[in-house]
Amino acid sequence: MTYTRNRKILLFAAMAGLLLAVGFLQSWSLALAIVNLCIISAIMSLGVNIQWGYGGLFNAGIMGFAALGGLAAIVISMPPVPAAWQAGGDGVLISFLIVVATVFAGVFAYRQLKHLGIVRGIAIGIIVIVGIFAARAYFLPATTEIELVEPAKTGYLGGLDLPIILAWPVGGLLAAGAAWVVGRVALGLRADYLAIATLGISEIIVAMMKNEDWLTRGVKNVNGLPRPTPYEVDLQNTPWFVDLANDWSVGVIEASSIYVKLCYAGLFLVVLLIVLFLSERALNSPWGRMMRSIRDNEDAAEAMGKDVKGRHLEIFILGSAVIGIAGAMLTTLDGQFTPVSYQPLRFTFLIWVMVIVGGSGNNFGAVLGGFLIWFAWIEAEPVGAWLIDTLTSGLAEDSALRLHLIDGAINMRPITMGLVLLLALRFSPRGLIPEESGQARPK
Repeated sequence: MTYTRNRKILLFAAMAGLLLAVGFLQSWSLALAIVNLCIISAIMSLGVNIQWGYGGLFNAGIMGFAALGGLAAIVISMPPVPAAWQAGGDGVLISFLIVVATVFAGVFAYRQLKHLGIVRGIAIGIIVIVGIFAARAYFLPATTEIELVEPAKTGYLGGLDLPIILAWPVGGLLAAGAAWVVGRVALGLRADYLAIATLGISEIIVAMMKNEDWLTRGVKNVNGLPRPTPYEVDLQNTPWFVDLANDWSVGVIEASSIYVKLCYAGLFLVVLLIVLFLSERALNSPWGRMMRSIRDNEDAAEAMGKDVKGRHLEIFILGSAVIGIAGAMLTTLDGQFTPVSYQPLRFTFLIWVMVIVGGSGNNFGAVLGGFLIWFAWIEAEPVGAWLIDTLTSGLAEDSALRLHLIDGAINMRPITMGLVLLLALRFSPRGLIPEESGQARPK
């Protein structure tokens, strides 16, 4: 236990040293920007670790749940567009009510006609078809009118004009709701088919974000999301802050950037600590031990009377909710919602590398992996460019080989990720901070 604790301390101290080195050698503004993204990555990594490390569920649809968190930021924080609501708001609400009524009617028919076999199937099919056509009759004209309302500036309904911090828990709720639907459909599949199903469903979610302009403006993006922190320009015109910048012995512009990033870091750190605390309590509780027993041997757990599918649904919803919170935080930090940015390389591959390298089944390992992998992702290109420039310094400035290698520095990111993953799997296959229970990792 002492060895494990010392290992954690040394690894996190080394990570802090890397971040401090960026501050001293590059800039403190850049170091804090990396810290903020590392914290968000660590929260996402915790969400995936809940699903995989606790329950052995392979979720390849991370970016879909992160995108739902970003959608929450729009719905909660952006002001409504009155003209758009007048043009088609009623039609959207009516179509939504029709969908809800269709779902309830389908569930009612399923329960009441359960002994009638094919008759039940036909009845549910008729209900669904009628509901779809009725909803489309209101939905399509309404959304067309909404998207015609000043499309260069708005062209969507807007949001509720509430503080954007409220979007963080709402993002978790949206992701949890989507996870419930996905889980009810897909959790009966084997691990490989579950991965394919979650990936496909997440791609559907992202495709909807890109194409439903009335809701998200699609590829035109939603810019200018409100902040939970001060704006740099306001700080630069505030006397007390100008005096503070002079005390820091830095320019007021640089000081304002550092101050805002510190504010974000404080908010994000509170969320990370809350999620980490709750994750640790859950992992070390009887519920957590039950989940690990299900993970390691589903057949034995089911023979002992455990509801394996129900517990899998719980863990899938909890992990997705954490990912949704992180997605809302990321959109808050960016200040804009860009559906095209939800690429698998950023939100799926990288997060999985964080969990694997940090240590599956260990919450502190997931946090360390989130910090380390995102740091390596950001710093790989500039460090690679410096390394190539140093190694080729003996060549002529216009050397074709030197120019080719320098132009290829951008490829250092995927190369670095692959190298880090290979080294971790070779020398620390259970992660830098492995699971402490002594049980085998999920296969």
